[in-house]
Amino acid sequence: MTAAPRAVAVVPVRDGTPPSGTIDAVRTAAGHVVVIGDGAARAAASLGSLAVDVRAVEAVGFAPGRWAPALAELVAGSDVVVLPGSPDGRDLAPRLAAALDRPLVAGAVEVQADRIATSRWGGAVMVDVPVTGPVVVTVQPGVATPEAHDHGDGPDVRAIELRTVDRRDAEVVEVLGPDLATMDLAEAPRLVGGGAGLDSPERFEQLAGFAAAIGAATGATRVVTDRGWVDHARQIGTTGVVVDPSLYLAFGISGAVQHTAGLGDPDHIVSVNTEPHCPMMSMADLAVVADANETLEALLDLVADLPSTTAVTADPPTTSPGVEVAP
Repeated sequence: MTAAPRAVAVVPVRDGTPPSGTIDAVRTAAGHVVVIGDGAARAAASLGSLAVDVRAVEAVGFAPGRWAPALAELVAGSDVVVLPGSPDGRDLAPRLAAALDRPLVAGAVEVQADRIATSRWGGAVMVDVPVTGPVVVTVQPGVATPEAHDHGDGPDVRAIELRTVDRRDAEVVEVLGPDLATMDLAEAPRLVGGGAGLDSPERFEQLAGFAAAIGAATGATRVVTDRGWVDHARQIGTTGVVVDPSLYLAFGISGAVQHTAGLGDPDHIVSVNTEPHCPMMSMADLAVVADANETLEALLDLVADLPSTTAVTADPPTTSPGVEVAP
């Protein structure tokens, strides 16, 4: 019988889509994964070379209270159980920790054999938590290095059959999409960032309007938040919020290392700057050598007739009757 891996990632999915932070959780667990939810097999297959061992648990809807006892049986042999720091991951983690009778360490940025480094106070403070036994951990999105733990072609996905049981759980009445103006930047799939190249607080109001028109959240650099033009909760970078969007548009951002190190691994970066050789332009897939203020005004004219997108919507899931591992 194969020994249980020291660490295993548990990834809750909806409609076959892994949540933000999945890459970080899987890499932290060295490629050992349990995927649970609607479309689990499809989501598991999408992990590709990130994974070395994947078990897929198909379950309709999202029912963390009912999932936890069954998942506890699956992962009890691993010392460290890692979940993504997404909303669903943060909801499932304490229930799983209770089912396993283990402590929960939230907001991890690094997991070692003897300690877990965690981010506190919005990233302003790093706190080391000693590891003295088995734990459940949630990891911050965007902290894993892109090249870590490449396992070649990836494994065959093993489906696990479950039987339903009568367990109480919270009932999902409705799923509301996040408000782009206030959502956690770490969860945003699209981000529009502004830096010192934007010349006034009013420019950031324009930036927010443009972001809403294209379904993106708005962030800023530390220079801007220190000026008081944007709230510090909107600060992107290692001294602010670590993000990992699929699309990042940077207006007037030169690309200080504190900022770029907190960007994760965006699929696409567009940078607008008058300095063609600054770090942000070097990172960009599309580098636009132009004044960020004038470019923003031109883009606002282009999107003026588009309906404003104020939330990212999702289809409400159906509830699950609960799951338990079949013998």
